[in-house]
Amino acid sequence: MIKPRFPKDEKQRQKTLERYKILDTIEEESYDNLTSLIAHICEVPISLISLLDKDRNFLKSHYGVPFNEDPRERSFCGHTILEETGVLIVSDATQDERFHDNPLVREMGVRFYAGAALVDSQGLRLGALCVFGKEPKILSDYQKEALNKLSKHVMLLMEGRLLNISLLDAESNLQERNKELEKFASATSHDLKSPLNNIAGLLELLKDSASDKLTEEELSYIDLTKDSASSLSNYISGLLNFYKSEQLVEDGQETIESAVLKKDLTSVFSNPGTRFRFNSSSASLRINAGAIKQILMNLISNGFKYNESEIPTVTVSVREDKTHYCFEVKDNGMGIPKEDRSKVFDLFETSGSIDRNGRRGTGIGLATVKKLVHKLEGVIDIISAEGEGSKFTCIIPKG
Repeated sequence: MIKPRFPKDEKQRQKTLERYKILDTIEEESYDNLTSLIAHICEVPISLISLLDKDRNFLKSHYGVPFNEDPRERSFCGHTILEETGVLIVSDATQDERFHDNPLVREMGVRFYAGAALVDSQGLRLGALCVFGKEPKILSDYQKEALNKLSKHVMLLMEGRLLNISLLDAESNLQERNKELEKFASATSHDLKSPLNNIAGLLELLKDSASDKLTEEELSYIDLTKDSASSLSNYISGLLNFYKSEQLVEDGQETIESAVLKKDLTSVFSNPGTRFRFNSSSASLRINAGAIKQILMNLISNGFKYNESEIPTVTVSVREDKTHYCFEVKDNGMGIPKEDRSKVFDLFETSGSIDRNGRRGTGIGLATVKKLVHKLEGVIDIISAEGEGSKFTCIIPKG
């Protein structure tokens, strides 16, 4: 018996094989179907998907034998990956000096072998799809072609596995980064908002205590600084809400009475000089209450802020069918220019409009709304015209 030598690229080959995380995995139907198929095509009792590990031959699929690994030093497939063509056919192993006294020949009665290397996109040979027989044999051209093509199909399965691993790793890394970013945003929010609130408070105290000593221009500077501190505080709060929106979606669904939802929203938006209406065709809703409240509060808040009407009015309507809830928020505000409607849901994008208090938007609120709606597997649409107000419609699936 001649032991198969290691190929020149063995270190790279082994490292690549380990990236697939396929060694020592359980049986899978997709691989077993291929070994069963090639055994029938080649009319042999044994077929294997063999992966060459450091000192063993791991059998990802083994048709016709009860074991799933064997020493590499007596492996037929170890010789297959050394062939220039990547294909090895041994018609009668008893007549081949490499195998005539191999334990597989002496103890198991193997006579015939044919194997096609499993070659990855870099040309590395990771193993083989192979068949064994207990009688000397010659494969037909059709059988050889089938062996070659099915070996490529094995590689496609392995490449698909590698892609899934890469996607899962990327998703895991992204989730970890999002958690770190959320922690940073939360800590930064607290650390920045406290001094900003202190600044606003001190400025108000200064204005009250020294208003008779300051000129109108100096008082206007105080008001401007207070507004800047307030805007920055709101900006930080918006960012924090954006990154916390993931947690809201994870809270799951609950049953909430429409009257309770109306009361919660009315308590926030029932202000002198404005009009807030809430209409629902359903007595109760089975929804993710935290996420839906955040969506509605952002839309209602915008409806009042960007509104120069004599009586700013926002109306929330809720209806449902067998599969979806529909939340509609309509205002009589400034409206959104046609050229800006496609980007208002993008983070940090704004229409450039100034709200009732003379402040420019941050471009975070509607981005948070879109993120939450999509996380709930819903869709959001906007109908708007300058000077005529806007209507936002959110369709959220039930269940």
